[in-house]
Amino acid sequence: MHESQWHGVAKEVRQLKAHKDFDVKGEIKWRYFGGENNDPANPLSHLDQNARDRFRERLFSIITSRKSLTVICCASDALAAYDKGYVETPEDLYHFTYKPISERFQYHLQDLSRTVGDKQLGMIIADPRGKNQDEALRARHQSLVDGNSPVSSSYENMVEAIFFSPSHLSIGIQLSDMVAGAIGRALNFKDSSFARLIKPALRTNAKNGAIKGYGFVKFPDKGWGGPPSGGGR
Repeated sequence: MHESQWHGVAKEVRQLKAHKDFDVKGEIKWRYFGGENNDPANPLSHLDQNARDRFRERLFSIITSRKSLTVICCASDALAAYDKGYVETPEDLYHFTYKPISERFQYHLQDLSRTVGDKQLGMIIADPRGKNQDEALRARHQSLVDGNSPVSSSYENMVEAIFFSPSHLSIGIQLSDMVAGAIGRALNFKDSSFARLIKPALRTNAKNGAIKGYGFVKFPDKGWGGPPSGGGR
């Protein structure tokens, strides 16, 4: 998300939540949209499934209506990753899935720089998971930026270290959660009804429009089988 668009996006999300058809108060998370999730703490619990789906569609339209919002994602196949030998723990899997996302973000900043004729800088904001996990990701991110990681891209367009923000205080993280949920549903349950809505926002190859390797990356690229229908892999 370009910094000049942040206020506009935040305003549109607030207006959508306050719309008389929805009246949503609280954080937006993908898991809240399931019809079976009627937890009183769920800010969507007062909406039926039809209203939840309409809200979700309107939310995704906020993303796709702005050319300056670009989606980059990486989907991992855990079994294939562990077979590689260098992935031994869940944190290894997390970090090796993070690397292609951060690389594509760097490439995206380079593309923007060429388009506008001025160097475009960017920062990554992540949802905190826990002190030890956050410290490990911060160190991993810094090793990539400093060029201390083998087979690493240049991160010369990155600003500072990785930043962490509670999701309820970050519009960007909430939108990212929704994007991840839509893509996860398509991969895990073969339901692409919502992933299809965000497809226009996925980063593409400027010459041929390819998404694979640009806005959608697999880890590991070789041997990736993806999750079987109806479950995670």
